[in-house]
Amino acid sequence: MKNIFSKLFSISVVSVFGISNVIAGDLPKNIAWTAYGTTSSGYAQSVGIGQMLKKNYGTDLRIIPGKNDVSRMVPLKAGQAEICACGIASLFAQEGVFMFADKKWGPMKVYNMFNNIGRNGQTVATAKDANIKTMADLKGKRVTWVKGSPALNGNMAGFLAFGGLTWDDVIKVEVSGYGASANAVINGQADASMGSSVSSIFNKTNASPRGLFFPPMPHNDAAGWKRAIAVAPHFAKAVVTNFVGSSDSNKSFEGMNYPYPIFVTMEKTSEDLSYHLTEAVMENYDQFKDSGPGMDGYQLSNQNLSWIFPYHPGSVKFYKKKGVWTSKHDKHNANLIKRQDILAKAWQKTLKANLSGDAFKKKWLENRASALKAAGMPNAYN
Repeated sequence: MKNIFSKLFSISVVSVFGISNVIAGDLPKNIAWTAYGTTSSGYAQSVGIGQMLKKNYGTDLRIIPGKNDVSRMVPLKAGQAEICACGIASLFAQEGVFMFADKKWGPMKVYNMFNNIGRNGQTVATAKDANIKTMADLKGKRVTWVKGSPALNGNMAGFLAFGGLTWDDVIKVEVSGYGASANAVINGQADASMGSSVSSIFNKTNASPRGLFFPPMPHNDAAGWKRAIAVAPHFAKAVVTNFVGSSDSNKSFEGMNYPYPIFVTMEKTSEDLSYHLTEAVMENYDQFKDSGPGMDGYQLSNQNLSWIFPYHPGSVKFYKKKGVWTSKHDKHNANLIKRQDILAKAWQKTLKANLSGDAFKKKWLENRASALKAAGMPNAYN
């Protein structure tokens, strides 16, 4: 592939980045994507990918960190960033639920490009001195609740459900963002937060006087997993072998994982951008695999091409070129695109009702549930 990027690599905290003009048949000179905050593993991984892009293609990559799920999706929706290195909130945006059930949002037609599916886990990080050995031990403890972050809060609800608990069984500690969530544990304001097992901020928790412990989710606890998946259907069993605080005597634990970051883009994104960026990341894994925590999931062999998002046509083109995209993937992709169309029609129907506030949200969720049921499609969020 010819040199398709130019200028230097830069990482900056900004509020707005415009998308550059596209060179005919090529990629933009500059790429902007949103990510979790600077203390997150997703941000660190973006830095590593950016260094590879600079070295190989002269990319000018700008990473826009956001405190919560909504702030990461705003630039994508507004066309100020091409990509979001997102968490599972991108699924909530696609579905139009939680914070995205608001009238100014609604279901978004987001498309997947590539993901990191590694040996880390998405987990509850607890202060060791809080003596939380199991998810059930969270009862009565102080648990962080991140404002504007249905991904983190929804995942925590899943962990609580695994232990037979709900938010009513814990002391909810409201915080402003992901970093503030972990810091609340370090500072003694909370006992548990949620994040990736390789997030750099958990090194601070581990080194603090309180210490760090990740409660397991035993894979033979069928009842616990049934409760968790009923609340968080994206949960998947994983043996976590990459985590902060690992040692020769503590090499793994049974937990949960799903892709993170999830690199999503919009339907209108150019096929050239999607194709060449997917190619650049998938073909140059060896060059950035050691540049950050939990980078091992960016391999082509790790990609789940039949997950919860449709893939962008440009990325599909790359996967077909590599011979890993099959007719089964085509069928799955088409069904996911059909789901997005059904949600979009239900949203337009709701808008015509001319409601506002809670009345609008209630009507939207009713219309959404009815439309999915009529199409014979699952609905976990009503």
